[in-house]
Amino acid sequence: MPSDALLEVRNLKKYFPVHGGLLNRKVGDFKAVDDVSFIVPRGKTLGLVGESGSGKTTIGKCITRLIRPTDGEILFNGVDLTKLNNRDMRKMRSEIQMIYQAPAASLNGRMTVGQIVGEPLLLHEKLKGAAARQRVLELLHVVGLKEEHYYRYPHEFSGGQQQRIGIARALAVQPSFLVLDEPTSALDVSVQAQILNLLQDLQDRFNLTYLFISHDLGVVRYVCDEVALLYLGKIVEVADVQTIFEEPKHPYTQALISAIPEPDPTDEKEEIILKGDLSLSKPDVGCPFAPRCHAAKVSECDTIEPPLVDTDGGHRVACHLHPEAV
Repeated sequence: MPSDALLEVRNLKKYFPVHGGLLNRKVGDFKAVDDVSFIVPRGKTLGLVGESGSGKTTIGKCITRLIRPTDGEILFNGVDLTKLNNRDMRKMRSEIQMIYQAPAASLNGRMTVGQIVGEPLLLHEKLKGAAARQRVLELLHVVGLKEEHYYRYPHEFSGGQQQRIGIARALAVQPSFLVLDEPTSALDVSVQAQILNLLQDLQDRFNLTYLFISHDLGVVRYVCDEVALLYLGKIVEVADVQTIFEEPKHPYTQALISAIPEPDPTDEKEEIILKGDLSLSKPDVGCPFAPRCHAAKVSECDTIEPPLVDTDGGHRVACHLHPEAV
């Protein structure tokens, strides 16, 4: 594990059984995450990007152990989370927290803000009473909420305020790593900017490390240091954010970037239109992206699955169209 890495995922797999027939027997596996590896350096943000169904959220849930991986390693500070029992994993959760896509759905509507943010303090630190209330008020202040919000319920807040409550809850146990599962996709554009700025301020203030899950490349370009592109449960390209946007190599990455709206009406950038729709079933052989690829194909595309290899100084790509890969 590299010395600057807080999290290293090695060959992660998550397969879900598929049942069918009159007796509802297992007939196969749905490979939601298929042999994924990446590193998140301390204090940095890795963006995990892909269409719906690409496996982004499943990876986040495996890292937080909300679901158990089928295979692979998840090394956090050198500790393999896949090997921990439930008791040890519960202790580790004070270091790893998750912020969800739909803030309203992630908050218990029968609990006040004080109870929601204070619950982790009770579970992990046995903190209650006046001491817990003081800590909760400090957390509310950190995320831009007020003392008067302490006794209110989630339904009394806007979407942006609800997400701030979720962020305060995640920060309660002083984690070092946050999985951000599309934290702004359910919010208005103006509110999105406020939440993104808050997350960046918190990262600088508390030296947090983020895994930022998103399908919005515009947001990813704003907040991430490095980007990994996912397609059907496999990483197809990884590079620093500037390289991904200026020199994308994989046809899938090129298509996604070409679809980003340009503010300049005179820009004549041509959008790349992918063939067909995303199918959750991979081809039995060849490149998973081959059926939708717009680029000129070589014979290997339909027969050999390309490995993820380094092409230039950490820029990794899984594509037969780049024979310079080493």
